[in-house]
Parts: sequence; C-alpha cells; structure tokens
Amino acid sequence: MAKNFVSNQDVTIRLFKSDFLEFFTRIHFTVPLIVFGPIAAYFVYRSVATLGLSVAHTAGWYLLGLAVWTLTEYVLHRFAFHYEPPGKVGQRIHFLAHGIHHDYPMDSWRLVMPPIIALPLAAMFYSLFLLIFGTHASPLFAGFVTGYVCYDLTHYAIHHFNMHSRLWLAIKNHHMKLHFQNPERGFGVSSPLWDVIFRTNFPSKEKTKSEVEEHMA
Repeated sequence: MAKNFVSNQDVTIRLFKSDFLEFFTRIHFTVPLIVFGPIAAYFVYRSVATLGLSVAHTAGWYLLGLAVWTLTEYVLHRFAFHYEPPGKVGQRIHFLAHGIHHDYPMDSWRLVMPPIIALPLAAMFYSLFLLIFGTHASPLFAGFVTGYVCYDLTHYAIHHFNMHSRLWLAIKNHHMKLHFQNPERGFGVSSPLWDVIFRTNFPSKEKTKSEVEEHMA
C-alpha cells in the first residue's frame, strides 16, 4: 500500500490505453444510488408483497442487513483492498483495485465502485444470503445494499463535501488519517465501529483533525 499520496487535488490519470476499458473506470458518485436504490426498494417490496413477511419482520432483517454491511465493508477494505499480491502483476492489480485511490485520494471519478464489479459482487452476496437465510435473504439483502450505497456516498462526501456536524467531522477525520497518516489503520469508512472492536483504530496520540486537514489544504 502506498504510504505517501501523490496529489491532494481533484485530478485523474488514465489507467488503460483502450477507451472502452477506460470508460468503465470513471464513475459519477450518483451511479450507485441510481443502480442499487431501485434494487433495495424491490427487495423490500418483495419481502412484504410476495414473501408475505410482516413490516416489522422486514424492518428487523433490513436493519440486520445494514449491520452486516458495516462488517463486510471493514473486512473487504482491510483484507482485500489493502492486500498487495506479490510480483509486478500483483502490484498492477492492487493499484487498479485500490492503490490508485491512495495515490490520488481526491480523484472524484474513482471514489465509488464501478457497477461492472459491484453488480456481480452483489449477486454473489445475495446467493450466499439466500443459501443461509432462505426467504429472509430478501430484506437482509435490501439492508445490505442500502448500506453499500450509504458507504459509497459517504466515501465521496468525505473527500468532496464540507459538513460541520460533530459526527460528520469524526467520520471524516477517521478516514483522512488513513490517507494522510497511517494506511494500516482506520479501515471503516462509513463508521469506525469495527476499528474500535478489532483494535485497528488510531491511538489517541495521533494527529488531531485540524492537523490532518492541514494536509488537505
């Protein structure tokens, strides 16, 4: 994992010579909401209208799906995105998957996952939930997908929106420390919960929010 960022400006670089391939690497931050919002809504509707689950039952499993997403986000970020395979090919794969974000953290076109990757992963998770939970997979998956959309939008907002609530600043500061100080901690993006549980949070002696924001100026 790159330990020094290349640029803190909203700049991008070309990844492929092919215009066709390059097209799929640049995604507007609203795309996950446009693609996965209707999917989440459908599975909520299906839970009640088709599967006959009560509203309360659906809501409970939906909330569980949100919780499952937060853990999945942490595990994927820590063990998949930050894993560096050996060799030049491995380094190239890592750079394309996540390393570019650490070198160009303010690149507004590469802050959310392309649907060409996200949709197959979503199908895989739904199949797994269906195998384990049966009919309850629908509301669980709806909550899981909602969590994913919130994660993508939160990640974009952290890098490009200015908000002033104490909660928002805590989330933003947590993620910026990963980028500008220590890339081996702070794997939770939308929440630091699992970093606290698994002890990958930043020590209290780490730089304060104002110090981290100075790196972004």
